[in-house]
Amino acid sequence: MPTLFLLGNLVLASVIAGFVWAHQIEIFRAWRLLDQESFRAVHDAHWRTLPVWIVPIVLSTAGSLALIFYHPTGSPVWAIGAGIACQALVQTLTVLFWGRWQANLRTDPAGPKSAALARLVRTHWVRAALVTAYAGILVAWMVIVVRGSR
Repeated sequence: MPTLFLLGNLVLASVIAGFVWAHQIEIFRAWRLLDQESFRAVHDAHWRTLPVWIVPIVLSTAGSLALIFYHPTGSPVWAIGAGIACQALVQTLTVLFWGRWQANLRTDPAGPKSAALARLVRTHWVRAALVTAYAGILVAWMVIVVRGSR
């Protein structure tokens, strides 16, 4: 069961990486192309779908913490620590910067010309890299566990 739990965390981390890269590559950049009225409508619709984005992130964070205590035999200590470090960094930086900037877009009269949106476009790649690194750590961890169980 611990191996299945690790696999579930890997699948969830991969889905989240897809979410984050969609924001990085297309969503934030596309918002800059909208006129003011369309920007409001699109951003409001996006804001209403936040549970779709947040629930998997909360589950993934909880899963990464649970992996400290509930992990397969032969799990590398470096993977446990590196996974927690990635999660802690991405969640902390999201609360301090990216999440706050996205929230500010709701009331920013500049809309698609917002400085907060410009900062998102310019810096969100760091979040994408951290989320991808976490998924990569779980891939390596899974390979190590599966090879070790043979």
